[in-house]
Amino acid sequence: MKGLLRKETGIFILLLVVCIATALKSHQFLGVENLQNTSRLIGMYGIFSIGAGLVIITGGIELSVGSMFALLGVILAILLTDKHWNPIAAIVTIVLLGTGLGAFHGFLITRVKLQPFIVTLCGLLFYRGIARFVADDQTKGFGDAVGFEGLQKFATSNVLGVPMPFVMLIVLSVVMWVVLHRSVYGRHLFAVGRNEEAARYSGINTKRVIASAYVISGLLAGVAGIMIAFYTNSISPSSHGNFYELYGIAAAVLGGCSLRGGEGTIIGIILGTILLQVLQNLVNLLGIPSSLNFAVMGAVILLGVLADQLLSNRTPRKRTA
Repeated sequence: MKGLLRKETGIFILLLVVCIATALKSHQFLGVENLQNTSRLIGMYGIFSIGAGLVIITGGIELSVGSMFALLGVILAILLTDKHWNPIAAIVTIVLLGTGLGAFHGFLITRVKLQPFIVTLCGLLFYRGIARFVADDQTKGFGDAVGFEGLQKFATSNVLGVPMPFVMLIVLSVVMWVVLHRSVYGRHLFAVGRNEEAARYSGINTKRVIASAYVISGLLAGVAGIMIAFYTNSISPSSHGNFYELYGIAAAVLGGCSLRGGEGTIIGIILGTILLQVLQNLVNLLGIPSSLNFAVMGAVILLGVLADQLLSNRTPRKRTA
C-alpha cells in the first residue's frame, strides 16, 4: 500500500510540474476551450483505461481495445444512419456487444487456457478486419444526426461547462473505486493478480474473477467507444482507434498498475490518463512534431515500468521461518 501511495504521490507531483511548465510556455493551456477539449479527451480515454487497469491487475493484458472501437463505431453508425434504429436500442446494443467481446476474451483465457497476449492480439487483428468488411472499407459517419440529435447532443454536451465524457469518467471512477477498493470482489482481483494458484487454494474462483475483469473492460470499452465515435463524428474502419490500447496500458502502468499483476488503484489510473493527455496537449501547444507523440508514449511506458521495477526491488521481503 505504501508503495502505491508513493507512486500516486510521485505522478501527482510530476503532473503538477508538467502543468505549470506548460502554462508558463503557452498561455493557451489555461484557456477555457483548451481545458474543455483536454478534459473531454481525459474522460474518453480514462473510461477505457480503467478497464485496461483491471485486466492488468489480474496479470493479464488487453490489446484489442482500439480495433474494438473501430468495430463498435462502424456498427453504431450503421444502426443509427442506415438502419434507423431507436437511439437507446442502438446504444444498449453497442454496450452489450462490447461486453460480449470482453466475455469472449475471458472465456478463451480461462476455459480454453490461451494466453491473454495471444487472445487480445488476435482480437486486435480480427475486429479491425471485421470492421473494414462490415463498412465495405468506407468511412462511416453520423451526418446531421437526423433522428438521434438528442443522443449526439448528450454525448458531446457540457454540464456546467464540464464535458459529458469527463462527468461520466468521474461517476464511473467512483463506482469502480468502491468495487476495487471496498468490496470482496476487489480483494479477489488483487489476490488473483498476486498469486493465482494461492488464490485458488484459498477458495477463490479464479477463472470467474479473471473472466469478469475482461467483461468489465469490454463494457467500459463499449461506453468509451460510443463517446469517441460521436467525438470524431466519422469512423474510418482502417484507422479509427489505432493504438488506443497503448494509451490505456500506458495510463494504467504510469498510474501504478504493475504488469506482474496484483497492484493498482483507480486514482492512479486517472492520474496516469491525465498526465498522458497533458503531455499530448504540451506537444500540440508547443508545436512539437506530432510524429513524436508515440515516442512520448513509449518513453512514458518505459519510465512507468522502470519505476515499478525499482520500487519492487526496494520493497523489503518478509523473512520466512
